[in-house]
Amino acid sequence: ASSPDDEWPEAEKAEKLARGAALKWASGVFYCPEKLEGLGQYRSRETQRNSSIQSRLKSTVQSYLEGVSAGLEQLRSAAQEVQSVCQDLGAARWALLDSADRFQGLQQMRALMAEHVQLASVVQVLPQLFSVHEVFSHTLQLLRGQHLLEAHAKLMMMEHLRDDILSQLHLRGLSSAQATVLSYFGGLQELNESLAKQLWDIVGSSLQLVREDPVLFVTAVRIIEREEKIDDTLLLEATFLPPGRPKGWRQKFYHVLQETITGAHFRAARMDAEGPGLARHLAALQKDIVSELRVVKDLMVQCVPAHYNILSVCTATYHQALTSHLQDILREDLDKQALFLLLEWALHVYHSPEMMGHPDLLPEVDVSALGPLMSPELVELTERKYVVKVKASVLVWMQRTLEVEFKEWFREEEPETDHQGFFQSALPVIVMQMLNENIQVASLITDSLQQKVYNMALEELEAFLGRLREALVQCGKEHQKDRTIPKYYVSYLLAMLNNNLALSSSVSSLHPDTAHGEVPTSLRAALDRTQKKACQLLLEELLLDLQPLCLQLPSRKWLSGSQLVSSMCEVIDKYAKDFSRVKKPVFTLLLTESELLVASQYLRALMQKKMVCKSEEERGQLCDRLLQDATQLRELFCGLGLDRSQQSLEAIFALRELICLKDPALLSLEVLGFITKYPDVSDEHISTLLDLRGDVSKEVRHMVLEMMAQHPQVLPESYRPIFSTILVPAPELPFCLRKGKCA
Repeated sequence: ASSPDDEWPEAEKAEKLARGAALKWASGVFYCPEKLEGLGQYRSRETQRNSSIQSRLKSTVQSYLEGVSAGLEQLRSAAQEVQSVCQDLGAARWALLDSADRFQGLQQMRALMAEHVQLASVVQVLPQLFSVHEVFSHTLQLLRGQHLLEAHAKLMMMEHLRDDILSQLHLRGLSSAQATVLSYFGGLQELNESLAKQLWDIVGSSLQLVREDPVLFVTAVRIIEREEKIDDTLLLEATFLPPGRPKGWRQKFYHVLQETITGAHFRAARMDAEGPGLARHLAALQKDIVSELRVVKDLMVQCVPAHYNILSVCTATYHQALTSHLQDILREDLDKQALFLLLEWALHVYHSPEMMGHPDLLPEVDVSALGPLMSPELVELTERKYVVKVKASVLVWMQRTLEVEFKEWFREEEPETDHQGFFQSALPVIVMQMLNENIQVASLITDSLQQKVYNMALEELEAFLGRLREALVQCGKEHQKDRTIPKYYVSYLLAMLNNNLALSSSVSSLHPDTAHGEVPTSLRAALDRTQKKACQLLLEELLLDLQPLCLQLPSRKWLSGSQLVSSMCEVIDKYAKDFSRVKKPVFTLLLTESELLVASQYLRALMQKKMVCKSEEERGQLCDRLLQDATQLRELFCGLGLDRSQQSLEAIFALRELICLKDPALLSLEVLGFITKYPDVSDEHISTLLDLRGDVSKEVRHMVLEMMAQHPQVLPESYRPIFSTILVPAPELPFCLRKGKCA
């Protein structure tokens, strides 16, 4: 036998730990001698504590022993009950073994019972089976009389009978007999088709029926809902699905309704795609769609279950059909009016209170969730087509306007004038009004279309200015052939300058944002070219009248005091009076260019080597004549309003100083000042002027030309060339004999 310490090692360990803890506590408490006085108190307190702990331990052990005793008693009782059950089961087992032979008779009885039940079921349905064909005939008569609910009840009864028989055959695996049943109930297919045809005819006329007599439409919906419930029940059972199921008549209802809407409005014969015909078509669509949606909202919604969402279905159908219909129309070659109508209708009218935003339709009808009627890509493509059509139209109108304007130039009367007396024509008003109207019309659609038309208008205006310049050139050629045609050639050129100014000042008003409207650089250049061309033709006309007078310069008759320059002044004054009929910016330009023309022609005449001064007296006469002529011309242009600082006639005064210089040795210094002031003067020009003096030696000439070579001039940016446009006649080469020296 083992010792208690071996049986309870934990108790020994606990006792050792307790003793160690007590010893540690005692050594800590009684470490000091003065603590020993309270030893008695500590002993009595620990004695009481031990007594309490022992009492609790005894109580706990006692309750534990009582519980163990009760458990043992329950185990003893349970064992007795289990033994009793085992004895009862054994007895029952022997009783079942004794009666096994009797169960064979019960099995035969069960089979007879099942057969009896089947025969009883067949006997019950025999009257219905025998009356099937009679019911078929009666149901057909009900359908012809439009007693749809009664007919459908009969039809459901026959289908239920057929489906029940087929289900039983299916469960027993008698598939071969199903064909016989289907053949016997073959009339059901005809009845189903006849009923379905009437239903879809009713659905196709639903918009009219709900206004006149909704009973028939409600009947059709009730039948459709019955069939939907039968379909749902059979699909949930999923054991046997009879032939023809599911019928899906609710989806067919939606399909027929959508086809009716589409066919009634969007599958008509080919319509007139031109503006008036398309406008009538769109107006009819707008009226019909609003009217029919009101019928659906107010009447049809009450005739169908709420889960049909019939208003949303019809709205989506109209929206999708319109989207396809507009795409079909846009495939045609439409004119600009038709394209505008489609854009306006799709982007503005469709969502307006006159159509889908009609007060009678809101808030139930909401097409915002259905997407745009025309996609952004289709809108962009249509806008481009519209711009192309407008561009072609504008081109035709501008060409006609130019042709009319060209004919007016050859009239036997002056052009019309404004309230200030300036010449003008209707050309700028017609052109700008045409372009502005097209831009304003485009603004009714979208900002992008307005910008496209604006860009097109600027391009067409630029092209028109090019054709206008060509017309001016053609008119100038006709005038060169016969200066009497056109009779008022100058007046109409002045009118064109005023027209050009009017166009230039009106272009900025075409911009959609007039506050930031800037004329493009290319168009500004085209306007400048047109102005320059008209000014060039006017100056050429002035030149033709001045040339006969300039040809008489210089001459000794001129030196003696002829009225040549006075005649020139009369010609200039006559043209200046004509120029006054053009507005100030161009008038100043014409006056400046005319003065430059007169100065250059005068200088050109002096450099034609027609005259050489033979004496100092002739040089003096030449200087006096140059002074008188330049002064007379300068005063004329000053009187016309051209400041001296803007005149090129100062070159004649400077040239006179070269002629009047008495000491040829000082010519180098004088010429240096001359070429500094007029850097475009060439060696040939100076050489010709020295020839005109008639007293310049070869040495002086050589010195002057060498000085010019040493002081090359650069033209300043703001310098107006004078001498570069004057050609000096080539010097005559001395006659040389062949193989000989020059004379």
